[in-house]
Amino acid sequence: MTPARPTTLEIRRLSYSDLPQVIAVERRAFPTPWSLAMFVLELSKPSGVCLAALCDGTVVGHLICSRYDAVWHLMNIAVDPGLRRKGIATALLGALLERIDDGSGGMQLTLEVRPTNGPAIALYERFGFRSAGTRPRYYQDNGEDALIMWRTRATLAGRLDDVPNVGSGAA
Repeated sequence: MTPARPTTLEIRRLSYSDLPQVIAVERRAFPTPWSLAMFVLELSKPSGVCLAALCDGTVVGHLICSRYDAVWHLMNIAVDPGLRRKGIATALLGALLERIDDGSGGMQLTLEVRPTNGPAIALYERFGFRSAGTRPRYYQDNGEDALIMWRTRATLAGRLDDVPNVGSGAA
């Protein structure tokens, strides 16, 4: 039986005190989870956005996004495997966009995702991300390539001509 959609989902800023629960979700969600030190580093950056998704006070997902000059890099988004496909990642991405929207429509976001992760790719495409190539052998656990995706003014307008092509095998 699949758990129901969380009815009391709260999205808020991630705090250091959330890290034990975040690490637990991370370990269940990924074959090569982030370390505690990686989360601490990202939380210490003043320009980043780190969010927690909570259901009944328990962390069920998280998102880490860093800013590099004018580009935002979605570095990590995870949802507890038992609660996937319930709108948690959608809520996290929506909250991120609300926080970083500068009103100009010119903000740029990028991310890497496994090409075999169809549900994640579909989610990102719903938010206006488009493929811009691959990063060969990006994932250390199995040597899988990473699909590079961008969300820009051009991708939101349905144009791919202005999407940065930063890898080989551009799509």
